[in-house]
Amino acid sequence: MSLPEGHDRNADQIAYWNGVAGRHWTDRQSAQDVLLAPVTETLIARVAAQPGQRILDIGCGTGAIAMALARQVAPSGHVLGIDISVPMLERARQLTDKGLPADYVLADATVYPFDPASFDVLVSRFGVMFFADPVLSFRNLRAALRPKGRLVFACWCEPRQNGWMMAPLMAVYKHVPKLPQLGPEDPGPFAFADEARVRRILGEAGFTDIAMETCPLTFDIAVGKGLEAAVQGALEIGPASRALEGHPPEVVAAAIQSIREALAPFAKGQSVLLPGAIWLVTASAS
Repeated sequence: MSLPEGHDRNADQIAYWNGVAGRHWTDRQSAQDVLLAPVTETLIARVAAQPGQRILDIGCGTGAIAMALARQVAPSGHVLGIDISVPMLERARQLTDKGLPADYVLADATVYPFDPASFDVLVSRFGVMFFADPVLSFRNLRAALRPKGRLVFACWCEPRQNGWMMAPLMAVYKHVPKLPQLGPEDPGPFAFADEARVRRILGEAGFTDIAMETCPLTFDIAVGKGLEAAVQGALEIGPASRALEGHPPEVVAAAIQSIREALAPFAKGQSVLLPGAIWLVTASAS
């Protein structure tokens, strides 16, 4: 597998998303698209794509956002998805209908030589929180925007507002040590949870008209398949799964039971509904 060239400080993320993380997301692509549908719908609505527009999907993963937007900008528009993960992009290409005006590039958005002023909109669903030097990355992305072009992305609010991730993790912590705590400037899923930091980064990168809106959402972590599917999902992807890596079977078995007990009160029929929240961030290139 040939990995993309990238900024030196992004090497760890390139390795990570081409290793276990990339495989897990690819294996769970269908379930993750269902799980994250509330975010996708909210983000797509805010983008309000128009026929003929050119859109860049940053950290496009397996292509859910790129495909949805390609349908809206067709036939004369175009969507380019960029990602550092080989397995996730392979899945995106497999899923994208041949008639859709969408292409994908394996590259690091921090250093990729985009054509200047070539996109009307930059969009991302959880693809911008993993830059080691986010100001540098967003400067490169801003240069790819046309005058008056827009940036629209979703990122997670702080962990305490995302019980759908934290409830399984807290159950696991009854049995294993806590994951290493990330620093306030370290890349990660909650790296953009702090509003002041996001505003500072985008401002230093040259964006204006920065706005951030908190969007409370509800996530069915069972994706309509019942309590055991919710437990299995927590074991396959997310912070609870990372916390359990490398622990002996008896510890994992005990943790599974604790996850089951923690999630059972949220079960309604075949759904397991827990709260979450995202920032919906918008900005302008002018």
